[in-house]
Amino acid sequence: QVQLVESGGGLVQAGGSLRLSCAASRSIFSFNAMGWYRQAPGKQRELVAAVTSGGSTNYADSVKGRFTISRDGAKNTVYLQMNSLQPDDAAVYYCNADDITIFYWGQGTQVTVSS
Repeated sequence: QVQLVESGGGLVQAGGSLRLSCAASRSIFSFNAMGWYRQAPGKQRELVAAVTSGGSTNYADSVKGRFTISRDGAKNTVYLQMNSLQPDDAAVYYCNADDITIFYWGQGTQVTVSS
């Protein structure tokens, strides 16, 4: 069973920054891809950013230029650096690991942005 543990959420003012971390219980390179999703109240969960095992990245249009996904293989950790945060970015952020036939999810971390 894979465990994903997120951290780094919190309250930030608009224009501020946060860095989310997702620590995996096995090598992050063993997954097809890892990513960050978010879900705001009353909205569907959406992909924010993802990185494949080969290092290719993909971002939602709404976060391009502001968010950066990165990884540290030695720590089995994936990060999401979020800059220029806006109230629309407020949501519960979930770490995801794509193991091809199964998706693993973290417990989520709350990001709140005050205007």
